[in-house]
Amino acid sequence: MTRAPRAWQRMLSGRRLDLLDPTPVDIEIEDIAHGLAFVARWNGQTRGDWAYSVAEHSLLVEEIFARLEPALPVRWRLAALLHDAPEYVIGDMISPVKSAIGPGYGTLDARLTQAIHLRFGLPATLPVAIKQKIKRADRISAWLEAVQIAGFTRSEADKLFGRPDPRHVEGLELLLRPPVAVRAAYLERHYALLARC
Repeated sequence: MTRAPRAWQRMLSGRRLDLLDPTPVDIEIEDIAHGLAFVARWNGQTRGDWAYSVAEHSLLVEEIFARLEPALPVRWRLAALLHDAPEYVIGDMISPVKSAIGPGYGTLDARLTQAIHLRFGLPATLPVAIKQKIKRADRISAWLEAVQIAGFTRSEADKLFGRPDPRHVEGLELLLRPPVAVRAAYLERHYALLARC
């Protein structure tokens, strides 16, 4: 008899997360923060002594989202902070790899996102308008990361991500930190936003 391949991951919290059928009860913010702090964006191809982590990127996206949409309820800022949360389990893949893998990656990401959203009091599926606003903040952050730490020229970044309004990136300087510091900052921001929701 052939056994099905294992499709669950043991988390440091002790939770057993089924990737094919994730449930909100198996989601812990400490696991998310830890995982994201150790997952490198840009496949690690960034300047500095530390990898630029998905946790650091998520903090930046939430900050840009708040600049773009200051009047929206805080719950949507929490959604912006959690926008890449599934990557604590599935890692961060650059867009060309996601395209090569096909729709299976998107399905897995969507299942995990829904469980994460429900765990923290958000709708399983975000309203389209909110998702688009978070995506806009995400693209601005990608532009900023590209020109500050990933070695892109401004013209390359403009073509790939669109040139942002200077007001939305004014004063934002990317500083790479060790994973333990980023993990703590992510947790602190999560709890601060959750307390205001």
